Amino acid sequence: MARTATAHRQPPEPEAAVRTLQAATSVLAGVALRSLDVLDGAVTLPQFRVLAVLADLGSARSGQVARTLGLEASTLTRLADRLVGSGYVVRGSDPGHRGVVMLTLTRAGRELVTRVREQRHQELARILASLAPSDRSAALGALRLLVEAAGEGYGQVSRRLVPL
Repeated sequence: MARTATAHRQPPEPEAAVRTLQAATSVLAGVALRSLDVLDGAVTLPQFRVLAVLADLGSARSGQVARTLGLEASTLTRLADRLVGSGYVVRGSDPGHRGVVMLTLTRAGRELVTRVREQRHQELARILASLAPSDRSAALGALRLLVEAAGEGYGQVSRRLVPL
């Protein structure tokens, strides 16, 4: 009786599996970083992270944006100052709490985020297209399992408001 190739495969050792995941993480991080090339230096990576969070949250309190990114309020203020000066973000106040600073993407800011996300999409599509259909299916199935194992919302921006 003939065995299939998958019947001969042994599960990878835990360290080898972790190394493979680290390599995959490096590839995906590289795709994310290279997608910023379309901006031609318009914003820095930290500034783009602010834009991406605002694209996901919509208009948000500056404190919420800072917490989402794991930044000190003063660091976010400096980043926001540059983004406001560049015309990518507008700063306002919450009508119910005038002391609360609200940040909102401008049209130009939304366009930057869209350009980067489109570039990222194209690069991921290129990588997937280089795989044989059966390998692509296997890779996507494994990634789906990994996403499920990480848990719902892992690595995503929370859409609910965080109290100050």
